[in-house]
Amino acid sequence: MNKTKLLFNAGKAGIALNALLPLMLTGCGNNVNVPDAGVTVASPAVVVQDDYVYYPGYEIYYSSSRRQYACLEGGAWVSQPAPRGVSVDVLLASPSVRMDFHDSPAQHHAAVVQKYPKNWKPSGPSQKSSPRDERAGK
Repeated sequence: MNKTKLLFNAGKAGIALNALLPLMLTGCGNNVNVPDAGVTVASPAVVVQDDYVYYPGYEIYYSSSRRQYACLEGGAWVSQPAPRGVSVDVLLASPSVRMDFHDSPAQHHAAVVQKYPKNWKPSGPSQKSSPRDERAGK
């Protein structure tokens, strides 16, 4: 016959303690208030780089990944779902150029304005970028 040595007396109290011991050790049996260490574990995020089309005649940028128009207004950058001061159709019909940066237009606007002034036109047949296909559902 196998002899097992029990940690506790096999009486009613011993059986109850043997049943509760694993719960107490894992913390499942009690609510313990532990101070928050300020660590947050977040689920992995998908990082999407911004891609911009610039409309020099209106100094407006369009980000297809954000589906937002960005422009400088009164010294502050504003992003909005529709261009301000011009209709989408008029904007799409105007000259545009794809930007090769993937961060905020504010970081590049001074250089972009110098390279593409308001009267800029593409130099060649059909060099105009067309984001219309990306927004066909809108």
